[in-house]
Amino acid sequence: AYFVHQFQKQNLLTPNYVLVLFIVSVLAAAWALLTVIRRKSTRDSANFVSFIDLCFIGAFIAAVYELRNIAQASCTNFSADNRFSLTINNSGVSGSSPFQLNVNKHCAMLKASFAFGIMNCIFFAITAFLLLFMHRTRKDDRDVVVKETYRRRSHDSR
Repeated sequence: AYFVHQFQKQNLLTPNYVLVLFIVSVLAAAWALLTVIRRKSTRDSANFVSFIDLCFIGAFIAAVYELRNIAQASCTNFSADNRFSLTINNSGVSGSSPFQLNVNKHCAMLKASFAFGIMNCIFFAITAFLLLFMHRTRKDDRDVVVKETYRRRSHDSR
């Protein structure tokens, strides 16, 4: 949402790599929330929910593929000077450090989005396989066989 807002604020078209990840993430969040809220029906239709989770894995793989070029980008710049100053006066000690770290926020946010896309692939894979396992081990899916036996009594007199 950060990137969509930034591009919209500058009146520019949002790039595809941002849109794909944004749309998939919003839909996946809504799906995850829906499956948590409707937990009982999720258990009853575990195969369908697992299939949708597998579809989200594919969508996140596509989003990560679109962002593949950000993996090699360098988002930080660390520099060090030999200058160091320290001032002591009545109010205390103040100084400046020779080390400086510069972070490109746009690049760092894209890298974080890339990492979260990969993590979402893993999380949806775990839930998909857990749902398949849950469906296979349900106790109420077993067939119940009821055997009825009747006993005949004879009406003999004693």
